[in-house]
Amino acid sequence: MRNAGLWVGAVLVGFVVAAALVSFVWTPYDAVQVDSTTRIAPPSAAHWLGTDVFGRDVVSMLLVGARTTLFVGVVAVGLAAVVGTPLGVLAAMGPRWLGELTMRTNDLVLAFPALLLAIMFGAVFGPSTLTAMVAIGIATVPSFARLARAGTLQVLAAEYVLAARAAGRPRAAIAVRHVLPNIAGLLLVQASVSFAIAVLAEAALSFLGFGTRPPTPSWGRMLQEAQQLLYSTPELALWPGLAIAVAVLGFNLLGDGLRDRFDPRLADRR
Repeated sequence: MRNAGLWVGAVLVGFVVAAALVSFVWTPYDAVQVDSTTRIAPPSAAHWLGTDVFGRDVVSMLLVGARTTLFVGVVAVGLAAVVGTPLGVLAAMGPRWLGELTMRTNDLVLAFPALLLAIMFGAVFGPSTLTAMVAIGIATVPSFARLARAGTLQVLAAEYVLAARAAGRPRAAIAVRHVLPNIAGLLLVQASVSFAIAVLAEAALSFLGFGTRPPTPSWGRMLQEAQQLLYSTPELALWPGLAIAVAVLGFNLLGDGLRDRFDPRLADRR
């Protein structure tokens, strides 16, 4: 029961991942096929969740939208981890002036919310999936850098690291051998939480028209297209909204569960 949140989060995330994988091999209909004869059709045996204003099958769009959402999240969080982790380790192990410069630059980037930064990128470079991924990734870099720096400083204070430094081991070897393995758990938790933020950011950008462009299905744009029928056909907004909620809840629960799993201060409570 103590790991209930972890398991619930893993199940919800697994459900979203399974939907994305299934979309590669099967969907009830072509997710971008427009059929004017079946516009706003109610749920039926032919269309399990009905069709949208363009006659596209809602189930097919949800499946392909899961693929788009996860792709943006993986690339954005991967970019943030690859850039932010070395910066944090370097800030902790490098000269003091370098650490201060890195952290103050970090604070400057952190002052710009991911959504605002993505809108700026979209205005300059044009709205696209690539723009959304890069903007969300850059906005998430400070979180990984700050966490990596804090974790590295804790590891550097350990006796075995002090012994390695006294033995003359180079800093790069200490970082690879001792620092990175010990902060991997913290980074994994941060990646899970950042993934939930990336899902929300991608949906918001697509809703505003700065994310994934049509005709590629996106949960955020499904919400945007359904708002004009919110009073007559509210279920068109319900399904993508529920998909976003499940994905965000799953990654948040998974992150909290992983934090409790890897936090040594909670070991005596288990």
